[in-house]
Amino acid sequence: MYKLLLGLLFAVLVSGTVWAGKDPVFSTSEGAIRGYDPVAYFTEGRPVKGARAHHSRYQDSDWYFTSAENLALFQASPEKYAPQYGGYCAWAVSKGYTASIDPKAWTVRDGKLYLNYSKGVQRDWLEDVPGNIAKANKNWPSVLN
Repeated sequence: MYKLLLGLLFAVLVSGTVWAGKDPVFSTSEGAIRGYDPVAYFTEGRPVKGARAHHSRYQDSDWYFTSAENLALFQASPEKYAPQYGGYCAWAVSKGYTASIDPKAWTVRDGKLYLNYSKGVQRDWLEDVPGNIAKANKNWPSVLN
């Protein structure tokens, strides 16, 4: 037991892993998904930081958008634009835990947004996207416990 706890502590310190607790959405002081506009991944094909002027609450988190139009799109269909697995690292969820994300490490697959911890982790994710999605779907949302 001691070795397991020590190993988990080491993993947290080395990887920067954020343990989710009960929060259904990855958020920082900047908001959900570090304040990036989830709609922009679809409409602009790139990550764009949202603005405080275009703000919404969803799943007990603050979400920010680049425009009133993106805000309206999200409010009309948040499940279409919100990232999978609450915006936690999709690869980490596929492995059975949660981790923070880099909004610039992302993939849209079959109309769904997936975020990763880093560009390096994203490369691992991209090696088997369908398999990783299947594993993550089995683990979500139990990884929040």
